[in-house]
Amino acid sequence: MSAAVADAPPSQAPLPGSALRPVERHRGQGERRYDDHVAEEVPVAFVYNDRPFAVMMATPADLEDFALGFALSEGIVADTREARIESVEHLLEGVEIRLHIPGHRARALDHRRRSLSGRSGCGICGSELLEAALRRPEPVGPGVTIAERALYAALRGLREGQALNARTGATHAAGWADADGRILLLREDVGRHNALDKLIGAMARGGHDPQAGFAVVTSRASYEMAMKAAGAGIALLAAISAPTALAISLAERANLTLIGFARDDGYAVYTHPRRIDAGNGDGT
Repeated sequence: MSAAVADAPPSQAPLPGSALRPVERHRGQGERRYDDHVAEEVPVAFVYNDRPFAVMMATPADLEDFALGFALSEGIVADTREARIESVEHLLEGVEIRLHIPGHRARALDHRRRSLSGRSGCGICGSELLEAALRRPEPVGPGVTIAERALYAALRGLREGQALNARTGATHAAGWADADGRILLLREDVGRHNALDKLIGAMARGGHDPQAGFAVVTSRASYEMAMKAAGAGIALLAAISAPTALAISLAERANLTLIGFARDDGYAVYTHPRRIDAGNGDGT
């Protein structure tokens, strides 16, 4: 018979985007009951000019960044001046974010209607048209050339900055680093696409030049991750896991440097390797 440990009060208050839930944890012959930190996941609806467009399952934190980043990365608007957040309403069913966009942008959405049922950060789930799902962003600019040590520094900074994941073990992160690898912005979400959208929104709101640094993400480099990065003007995207063949094809066409398997002991460059100076620095 296992030994039971008395209920333990939480040692820390939950972070935004997380909640406390009771758990009974079994390890070896021991049993412990306490309140655990878990990531929140709620429906977030985007409504443009009073017309519903998409519902994403997301972590309800940094929602204004999410709304703006989604509008930019999905090509709904061209820049921050075209999107105005009118309200962020926390409802019983989830969160509804209402935005106003120019009339010609709203009319363009009629060709990209989506069903109101998304999965965790799956930005193209529900797209009705192939051209909406497989958009081709314009080629990105020259961007920066970074030393290997900058890439490794950014990976360490990304890992160390994931406060929500450290508590819950359930969120992805996207970080923006300068040319020296210093993480300037970091956003987390249960969905990898959402985390990148939040980062893009935070960059736009903060006036960060997408050509002046690079992005690192804690996920695979799927087609949509590459598409969102290139669409935002980011010239280098490094992912800790593998890319897909379609992501590599898009990155090649979009002039995006795509790095996969970015770890402390190495990385793989799939497209446009000129932005990595492999002779400068190591992982130490």
